[in-house]
Amino acid sequence: MLYNIKFHLGVDPAKEVEVLELDEVDTDSEKERNLVVFNDDVNTFDHVIQALIDICDHTKEQAEQCTLIIHYKGKCVVKNGSYEKLAPMCTAICDRGISAEVA
Repeated sequence: MLYNIKFHLGVDPAKEVEVLELDEVDTDSEKERNLVVFNDDVNTFDHVIQALIDICDHTKEQAEQCTLIIHYKGKCVVKNGSYEKLAPMCTAICDRGISAEVA
């Protein structure tokens, strides 16, 4: 979490001085992200389906639908969430030889 800090220092101590304000600012890591899997000519449907079931907790039907979208559209958002949640999933998918990124 980042904070914006605003303050003014008065030149004359008798004058009123603004109080320090801390405002929370959203960081990029807290924003909703997408885990995107890309099509390739190497991995089989079954391999991608099993990876989505194992890593993303998809049902068999969800994984099959995502795999078809990946095949025909070139890519598919397979999961949404924070960067902290999706980054390990992306790494695990890539470790299986499947192209993916958190966007």
